[in-house]
Amino acid sequence: MTLASAPQPPAAPRDRWYVLALLTLVYALNIADRFSISTLIEPIRKELHLSDGGVGFLTGGALGLFYVTVGIWVAVMADRVNRRNILAVSLAVWSGITALCGLTHSYLQLLLARFGVGIGEAGGTPPSTSILADKFPPARRPMALTIFALGACLGAWLGSSVAGEAAERGGWRLAFLVLGVPGLALALLVWLTVREPRRGQLDGIAHAHGAPLTDTLRFVAGQRSAVHLLIGGSVATFWSWGLMWWTPTFLQRSHHMTLAQAGDLLGTMHLYAGTAGTLVAGGLMALRRAADPRFVARLLAAVVVLTTIPSLLAYWVVPLRSAIVLLWLFVPGVYFYIGPILGLLQNVVPASMRATTCALLLFAANIANLLLAPQIIGWLSDWFGAAFGAGDESLRWALLLLAPTGLWAAWHLWRSGATIRADEARAT
Repeated sequence: MTLASAPQPPAAPRDRWYVLALLTLVYALNIADRFSISTLIEPIRKELHLSDGGVGFLTGGALGLFYVTVGIWVAVMADRVNRRNILAVSLAVWSGITALCGLTHSYLQLLLARFGVGIGEAGGTPPSTSILADKFPPARRPMALTIFALGACLGAWLGSSVAGEAAERGGWRLAFLVLGVPGLALALLVWLTVREPRRGQLDGIAHAHGAPLTDTLRFVAGQRSAVHLLIGGSVATFWSWGLMWWTPTFLQRSHHMTLAQAGDLLGTMHLYAGTAGTLVAGGLMALRRAADPRFVARLLAAVVVLTTIPSLLAYWVVPLRSAIVLLWLFVPGVYFYIGPILGLLQNVVPASMRATTCALLLFAANIANLLLAPQIIGWLSDWFGAAFGAGDESLRWALLLLAPTGLWAAWHLWRSGATIRADEARAT
């Protein structure tokens, strides 16, 4: 067959921008439902009489325990069956159970509800990123998934400002009701208006059947860049989201802000600084030079290194004004790497493995930022308080120990660039 007669991938679907916008909103609710409990740590801890370690498990571990275990199997299904249906059902489940969190009256009831939220949220991101990979061609996937990552900024704003204001007005239970109910309507909209794309259609693949999990694990293990991206992305979430998870409580304890003040301040940062960081990343991903994956990998490493510095100083300085300035510098870096890493990963594996590979990243990242970071910081805070009499400043010292891990993440992101060109060629 001659080059001229070789089958060409079809044009990108006309509905790609609508689907991107809608799935970005879904991602926003995913983050909002998850992030809201970070804002509500203090009132929940006080009402239920919990230590920092205890509330760390309730707010992070309870969600992450089922999120990371169910997520892999949901993603394997998403590489085989209708992804739109999985997404719509998952959104309805986690939104409905988030609303039920607002009806709980005991530690056990809230714990079980957070288990349910984690099960539902496991079916959110892997099907979404896989659908978008079949809506945008390979060279534009890092850009599209960077726009998708804007949902994290919007979701963090909803989980900070909106949840904080609702809790200030009607208690922490009202915040869960306010965030949960809209997701049910959005789930119906996804079900009715999003069409399932053919897998691999923009990669020139006639049929892309879902690969077995063992085959995906074996292939990913042989892609050195994929391994570094998985580790680097996971450590980056441990660093950045681990710090942000406890920052509302830090502002309330060390800087004596109210719940609403802390929520409004951080919500504004997430919305504006986070959006700015994501848009800058999206603009850079749209450059011709960003078609070179090595450039993208090394850019990510440089940005993580530069933002690790203010992430450390923000919890070191004593004046509130200085801490706020440093947080404004740190927050854009929290969002910068999300979309590009997802885009790079989609390109170093075949179309039949994309949802599962995304789930592998989420599995490792959410163990780091949901199971490990909240719990470790909570334990360290309790330890500093008991062993050294640090009082309200115990949380500050725990956060300072976590901040330098950004440098570890940057090293893996840089190393991924060494083989990523060859790995992309092997994947296609």
